[in-house]
Amino acid sequence: MIARVADGLPLSASVQEDEQSGRSMVEYQTQAKQLFRKLSQDPNPPARCTLEASNYFFHYMIERGVCYLVLCEKSFSKRLAFSYLEDLQNEFTSQYASRLDTVSRPYSFIEFDTYMQKARKSYMDSRARRHLGQINTELQDVQRIMVQNIDEVLMRGEALSVLDSKAMNLSTQSQKYKKDAKYLNLRSSYAKIAAVIILVVLLLLLLRYLIF
Repeated sequence: MIARVADGLPLSASVQEDEQSGRSMVEYQTQAKQLFRKLSQDPNPPARCTLEASNYFFHYMIERGVCYLVLCEKSFSKRLAFSYLEDLQNEFTSQYASRLDTVSRPYSFIEFDTYMQKARKSYMDSRARRHLGQINTELQDVQRIMVQNIDEVLMRGEALSVLDSKAMNLSTQSQKYKKDAKYLNLRSSYAKIAAVIILVVLLLLLLRYLIF
């Protein structure tokens, strides 16, 4: 699904064609719309995020005031999921950038579903996935993107910007831990050296006392 961040207005969507899958997707579509509304209320949402939803992951990215959201099985490569979103973002921007601020009707660009379906098939093909895995090895921060349960985000009312802050805090704490560990190791080394020096001095004093 694609939505305008400012007001959470859905702009386009691509839904599974299989009836059984379609029925099971209703809950996730509702969660997606709730997520868009929450993003519209957040003054500084993280640009990329992964949200756990039962047996699936929601991956989203925000670019130029538009949120691109995809629902994937947990086993699907996170790197490819964000590559797919980047693909959609580039094409969607090239087609509709000049009209994004003028529309007020939901799903005004529903015809973009044709491109989403085509791109999805390409990214799901095993040979294409191997190729895309090679050309997207430089995608930044994919492994560092925080994973959070979507129910906690939607039901507990926690701002997504707080999640981004938590991720930053975790990184800061990790760096602090490394510095503290180095400091403690250095102190331990100094203590060992001091102990050896004191022992040598005591031995020299003892030898001097015994000789003289």
